[in-house]
Amino acid sequence: MSDLVPASGTVHWIGAGLSTGSGLAALCEAADRVRLWHRTEPRAAEALDGLGLTGRAEPRAYDPDALAAELAPGDVVVSMLPATEHAGLLALCVRKRAHFACSSYVSDAVLEQVPEAVAAGVVVLTEAGLDPGIDHLFAHSLVARARAAVGDDTAASYRLTSYCGGVPAEPNDFRYRFSWAPFGVLNALRSPARYIDDGAETTAERPWEATRRHVVDGEAFEVYPNRDSVPFVEQYGLPAGWKPRTFVRGTLRLEGWLRAWADVFAELRAGDDTRIAALARELAATYPTTDADRDRVVLAVSLDVHGGPDRTWSGTYLLDLVGDPDESAMARCVSRTLALGVRHILDGSLPPGLARAAETAARSEEWLGELAREGVHFTLRVDR
Repeated sequence: MSDLVPASGTVHWIGAGLSTGSGLAALCEAADRVRLWHRTEPRAAEALDGLGLTGRAEPRAYDPDALAAELAPGDVVVSMLPATEHAGLLALCVRKRAHFACSSYVSDAVLEQVPEAVAAGVVVLTEAGLDPGIDHLFAHSLVARARAAVGDDTAASYRLTSYCGGVPAEPNDFRYRFSWAPFGVLNALRSPARYIDDGAETTAERPWEATRRHVVDGEAFEVYPNRDSVPFVEQYGLPAGWKPRTFVRGTLRLEGWLRAWADVFAELRAGDDTRIAALARELAATYPTTDADRDRVVLAVSLDVHGGPDRTWSGTYLLDLVGDPDESAMARCVSRTLALGVRHILDGSLPPGLARAAETAARSEEWLGELAREGVHFTLRVDR
C-alpha cells in the first residue's frame, strides 16, 4: 500500500441538486478552499447564494477537462452526480492523486479501480449519505449491542429490518414527494430485490408487489424491499451462529402509496426504457417540488434477537426529520453525513482505498455522535 496522499485542504463539490445542503456549508468551515461545480458558473453562483455561501465557495462551470485542469494531488472530489458518473470521476482522481467521495453504493466500475486508488494513496469514500450511510451506522450499532447482550456463541435467530423513505411532510393524493430524480425512482422500482423472509432467500422481481404494512412508532407506513439485502448480513457483522428469520433493507412510503401509484406500476410492467424516461418527465411536471413543500425523512432500523428465554434482545433506531424553509430533510441528512466523511479525509484519519460511512461498530458510534451534535437527530430504544 502506498502512503496516504496528504489532503491539500481543497474540496471540489460536483453538482448542486436536491441533496446538496448544509453539508456544503460545513465544508466551507473545515476546508481551506471549496469550489462548487455546476452546469454553468451562473447556476453554481445561484446555488451558493441560495445556501448563503456567496463568497465562501467559488462557483465553477462543470466540465471534466476544466476540473482536471484545476485538480491537484490531495484535493477531495465530492460527486453529487448520478452514480453512473462516479467511475469516470474516480479515474480522474486516481490519475491526479486526489481523493474521492460520494453517497452512493459501491458499483462494480468503482470497485475495479480500488487497487489503483490504494497504489496511488487515494481514499475512495462511498455509502456516506442517508441510505446508504446512516442506515449502516444504525445497523452496525444495533448488531454490536445485541452481540454484547446475547453472545456470539449463542444459537439464536434474528429479525433485522431497515426501511428508509423521503415522503411529503403533508400527505398528498400521490402519497409521495420527489426528493431525487423521478427517472431514478422509477428505475429502482424496475430492479429485482433479494432479501431473506421466513428464513429463506427470496427475490421480488417487481419490488412493489412485495409491499407490506409496517408500523413505526405507532404510525402505519407501507414498505417494500429493494436491491440486494443478503450481502449485508456479512457486512453488518452478524455472528455465523445466528440464523436470520428476516433480513431486509427496503424503502418506506406513506400508507396508501401502493394504491395511489397503480397507474405508474401498470406503466412499469409494460414500458420500455424510452417510455419510462417519458413517464419520469411527466411525473416531474405533474408533481413538481415547490419552495413551499416540506419533505420528511423517516429511517427505521430494528433488530430483534431470540436466543432462548434469558437471551433475547431488541433495539430500534428511528430518525424522523422534517425539512424547513432553509433546507430539505433529505439534503440535511445526505449532505451532512457526506461532509462528515470528507472532513475525515481532510484530517487524514481514513486510509487509502475503499471506505464506507460504517465499517465497524466503534466507528459507527463515533459518526452517530458527530451527526447528533450537528443537527441530525435520532432516537434509540432498547428492550431486553
